[in-house]
Amino acid sequence: MRLTELEHYTRALLDTERFRDYCPNGLQIEGRAEVNKIVTGVTASLALIKLAIAADADAILVHHGYFWKSEDARIVGVKQARIKLLLEHDISLFGFHLPLDAHPELGNNAQLGKRLGFVLEGWAGEQNLVAHGSLTMPATLADLEKRIGERLGRSPLAIGDAGRTIKRIAWCSGGAQGYFEAASTLGVDAYLTGEASEQSTHYALESGIAFIAAGHHATERYGIQALGEHLAAQFGLTHEYKEISNPV
Repeated sequence: MRLTELEHYTRALLDTERFRDYCPNGLQIEGRAEVNKIVTGVTASLALIKLAIAADADAILVHHGYFWKSEDARIVGVKQARIKLLLEHDISLFGFHLPLDAHPELGNNAQLGKRLGFVLEGWAGEQNLVAHGSLTMPATLADLEKRIGERLGRSPLAIGDAGRTIKRIAWCSGGAQGYFEAASTLGVDAYLTGEASEQSTHYALESGIAFIAAGHHATERYGIQALGEHLAAQFGLTHEYKEISNPV
């Protein structure tokens, strides 16, 4: 397919114009005009770019791309090395941040909930980024912690009474610990995100609502894979997801 077609389709699919984001969503680095093979990954690191080159990819699609509002705008150092390699090999880079978190089917939160056995019932919070629903079967916090570790391949941090029964839960992938207080108003027993802050512990203990930090990377692996699989099925593209281990 044409690169321009891929750009227009993904922006419409993920409704990128709806979001107030910290980076440009969509095509960030322009490569060759024809796209037959795509590689997906969580972050556009140098390691991912090298794997995409080895796989003979035409385009890379990631959740964490480039050109964040808070970063140095100069093309130097690590950023220069990454962009130089992309340009040398004529590979396009697409980044989808908040739109990929929020998509009701392909998004990080929808896919994470599906993987963990949560029943998605609705969306809340800023830009409807917080998912909420229930467990298919109530579980203690200790049992839920174990299930998350098994299904994500990473031991989570769980704060709260290990014996408490969890029936309703809210979740938001990545670094969304700042939504904990707002999520607690949804009548949930627990809130799950990727990262924790110092104040997360105190709020969990004082509110009685369990807090689970399951890893920024670990909670954001599944949306980009679902997007790649969707594009492959829709347009007959070859798709490979590349996992770059990240303990954070």
